[in-house]
Parts: sequence; C-alpha cells; structure tokens
Amino acid sequence: MQRLHLYLGSFLLSAALIVPVGVQAKNHCPDQNGKKGYYDNGHKDCHYWDDREDHTYQTWWEAQGHKTHREWSKLKAKERSEYWKWRHEHPDNDQERH
Repeated sequence: MQRLHLYLGSFLLSAALIVPVGVQAKNHCPDQNGKKGYYDNGHKDCHYWDDREDHTYQTWWEAQGHKTHREWSKLKAKERSEYWKWRHEHPDNDQERH
C-alpha cells in the first residue's frame, strides 16, 4: 500500500509540473516572416507585430489618455487584453495580418 502512495504521489507531482508547460505552448504564436507573434487569449488568435501594428498601438495608447509612450512588452496582461479587444473592434482592411 505504501508503494501505491509513492507511485501516486510521483504521478501527481509529474502531472502538476507538465500541465502548465502544455498550456503555455498552446498560447504561443511563432514568429512569422520576421514579425513577432502575440497570442490574444480573449479571441483565441494570433497577431503579428509590424510597424503598422506598432503605430495602431501607439494611437490606442494615446487615446487612453496616456501622455508617455510605453513599450508593448512592458504592458500588463490586462492592458494587452484591452488593446486586443479594441483592435478587434477596429480592424485594418488587411485581414491577413491577424
């Protein structure tokens, strides 16, 4: 019986360590044509960053009332989610970018 507890404990510990890696891999967008890929959890899709996306982001950031620029990589998850929500409401004509 003690051996069963040892195996069960090892199995549960292994599962607890492996599952987060699998979830993280699912929410990853590979770079594409030199563009960094970002996963949008709210819409379950990928967005690829280029100069036009950066300009759109800066426009959104200033419209939120922020005076100083903040790099996309420095945003909190909530701010990124708000941007992607807004971005889906304000798409480009070029739908292949998303």
